[in-house]
Amino acid sequence: MILLLLALAQQAPAPAKPVEGPPSPNEIRYHRCLDLAGQDPVSAVDKANRWLLDGGNFMARECLGVAYANQNHWTDAAAVFEAAARGAETAQDNRAAPDWSEAGNAWLAAGQPDKAIADFNAALAQGSLDPKQRGEAQLDRARALVAKGDLAGARADIDRAIAAVPDDSLAWLLSATLARRMGDLPRAHKDIAEAERRAPKAPQVQLEAGNIAAASGDEPGAKAAWQQAVTLAPDSPEGRSAAQALKQFDPAPAEPTTEGSRRRSPQSR
Repeated sequence: MILLLLALAQQAPAPAKPVEGPPSPNEIRYHRCLDLAGQDPVSAVDKANRWLLDGGNFMARECLGVAYANQNHWTDAAAVFEAAARGAETAQDNRAAPDWSEAGNAWLAAGQPDKAIADFNAALAQGSLDPKQRGEAQLDRARALVAKGDLAGARADIDRAIAAVPDDSLAWLLSATLARRMGDLPRAHKDIAEAERRAPKAPQVQLEAGNIAAASGDEPGAKAAWQQAVTLAPDSPEGRSAAQALKQFDPAPAEPTTEGSRRRSPQSR
């Protein structure tokens, strides 16, 4: 049976950055903490906690959440990002919506889609996300809905995201993957072509192109796309998945043969 494999990396995006006016001392401390969270997340946890004791509030919590996420401590990260979002709401700061999205991504990575959906709902309800951020939140909520098995709900979110960010190759990729899973192969072919047009050298796009070709019974197309994924990124999850899928086309090993001894009929005398 042809393997249909798709691996998408999950990671929490960085919180939104203020763009007006010179940076305040808190903003400078915030960005330094974020830099440390990227380089040495263990030390950043200590730094962010000390900042919390100094009254850092939601900005310190954002840094703490990023530090936890960078260590794959997803449950801790989610709880901290939720606290940051509530603090930002109290302060009427526009970071609240991105913080709810951060929390949703962390819950999704922790394998808790129900909590992820609740936080993505909170992010979208803020009404402060720009079109790109809103589209990304809808895509993330769609991933959580797929994890719950709500494919129809995921389709609605992905369609909204495509309308908001039509040039986002990930939106088209997720749409194509969902269409394949729902058995809508014509749409899967159409949407993966849109993804390829925007990101022709993305291994995850080539992996899914192979999946769709395989589901359509197009063996040459599946081979070509999977091989391209391997060529582009042999050591990535997508490259390894494509290489595994290609193994089904390896020639079957020859069966061992043994030459039995031949019996000769007795000669007549």
